[in-house]
Order: sequence, then structure tokens, then C-alpha cells
Amino acid sequence: MTLSRRSVCAGLGASLLTAPGRAFAPAFDARVMKSGGTHGSLAAALADAPADGRSYRVLLGRGRWEEKLTVTHPNVELVGEDRRATILTSAIASGHAKPGGGNWGTFGSSTLTIEAPGFTARNLTIENGFDYVANLRSRAVKDAQAVALALGNAADRTLIDRVDLVGHQDTFYLRSGRALVRDCLIMGNVDFIFGGAAAFFERCEIRSRLRPGEALQGYVAAPSTHRSQRFGLVFDRCRLTREHGVPDASAHLGRPWRAGGNLELLGAATFLRCWMDAHIHPEGWTRMGYKGPGGYQMYLEAGDARLAEFASTGPGARRAPSRPLLTAAEARAYTRAAMFGEWRPS
Repeated sequence: MTLSRRSVCAGLGASLLTAPGRAFAPAFDARVMKSGGTHGSLAAALADAPADGRSYRVLLGRGRWEEKLTVTHPNVELVGEDRRATILTSAIASGHAKPGGGNWGTFGSSTLTIEAPGFTARNLTIENGFDYVANLRSRAVKDAQAVALALGNAADRTLIDRVDLVGHQDTFYLRSGRALVRDCLIMGNVDFIFGGAAAFFERCEIRSRLRPGEALQGYVAAPSTHRSQRFGLVFDRCRLTREHGVPDASAHLGRPWRAGGNLELLGAATFLRCWMDAHIHPEGWTRMGYKGPGGYQMYLEAGDARLAEFASTGPGARRAPSRPLLTAAEARAYTRAAMFGEWRPS
């Protein structure tokens, strides 16, 4: 009997994951391993994804995979063999030159970019390894934004489950679409969760990283939500923690971003039932500058955007006029069903 490559991959995946201690579903279409497996790189495995949009499951083995990739096929699922030992990484910052001329820019700096609906990532680490701390000293690269994971304009119904996202400035760029981010660790300092998507962060650890020598350590969220969109970045039962050395009262919950000076953007970010360490600034939110009509410097004040909390706890959960609070009735409106409509992520 002749077996297709897809059948062989499915059988290998099933036999691998029925071993004791494995928690993955069987039937992978591709296994990317340092030795053995079906592909020697994630790029090669993604190139074999079916063009007709059928689901395509990839197992990424242990090790550091230095690849910079864009997913363009719908319904791709990427599963790591080990959450901490399976690491997809690159080290590109916005100000680095790219082949063919010009710089990469913030969105272009991403290690993994999603430009297709139905993407899922589970049980791995995605990082941008640009040495941000060394660059603070040298200032060798002017634009130090360095994205680990970016959801582009074609992304929608994105599920990020038990994934570590590691970077410094601009770690996780959620430009568009709907996304569920569940049981993840997200590390960064300046605007490290940002964009215009409708995204629900559930039970995540959000860890602020040290900026040595800087009085202001950063901002957790920078939403660029369109004013016609009801929900933006929603954090539910998350823990806002910090690296050793991050001072008290040195990081804001966020600031509203008007990307490209677009006046139709009125950022929305909400923290529901979150625990906050003492590094969170007592004022909570702050303003953000942008170039207005005619190129003039302008600011979107935090009080003019849609920024709020409900039932925050911990030493960073302060009461202040600058920290709007939702009522219990208002908080109940922030649900997956309300945000995602017909999409029911599992």
C-alpha cells in the first residue's frame, strides 16, 4: 500500500504524542525537528500548508529556531513540543536595515507575523531577541521597537494558548481582528501589548521588564481601537508582575495610541479582576502624543479615550480620579460572546 506524505506525518504525530506525559492532540501534518521529523525548518513546513484552507497542524520540536516568518495560509495550528524549550526567535528591530533598502519598521520587525484567519499557537515561546538593554546604553539603533508576534490586517479568529511572548518594546502587536490570548506570559516594557484588535486576555501573566537607568519603566497597553469598535484590549483575571529591579510606581497601565495620527482611533483597554504589583503607577493611565493635521504635535489624553478597570487588587490597585472604574453591570458586558460574535474558540 502506498501512503501519502500527509498520512505518514499524521501517523508519526499520533505515535509521538501517545507517549506518557504528552498532552497534545494526535495527527500532526508536519513535524519540525532538529533531527528526524518531516521538515528541518518551520518555513519549510509552512510552505507545505494546503492552499485550500484545510486545517494544518505543525509540531515544532525543542530547540531555538532562528526564523522570521509570515503565516499566510488559513487555519494553521502551531504547537510547541515544550513551552519553555521550544523557542521561535529572531533579533530584528524597527530601525534595522532590511534587504532591498529602508528599515524594517515596527510591524516588519516581528519574529512571527500572522496574515490569515484561524491561526492557533500553543505551548511554545515566541521572542524577539533584539538586545534592547544594550541598545539603551549604545543608542546604536534609533528605533528600538522589536515585535515578537504580530497579528496583521488579514488575521482574525486568532487563538494564542499557553505561549510565552518575550520582548521589550512593542512585544505583541495586535493590529486587527479578533483574538483570544489564554494562560500566556507576555514580557516587555514600553507599549508591549498594542494595536486595534478586539482581544481578550484571559488568566495571563503580564510582566514588566527593567529599563536600566530610566525613571519611567514603560506602559503595559497602547490600544489603537477604532471609535466605531466597541471592544479593544480586555484583560480578565490577569496578573501584572515585574522583573527584579523595576521600581514601584514606574509603569502605567497604558496610553491611547493614534496610529499614523488617525483621528478615528479612540483606544479602548479594560482591566477586569486583575492583580497588580506595586510597579503600576498610582495614576494608572497617561496621554500619548501623535502628529495631527498639518504635522503639529498633539496629544490624546487618557480621559478622552476608553480606559477603565473593574475590581483590581494588589498593591498597584489604587483609587484615583485618573483611573475610571466600571460598575458591576458594565463589567458584565465584557464577555467573549460579546466580543467575538459567532466565533467560539475552544
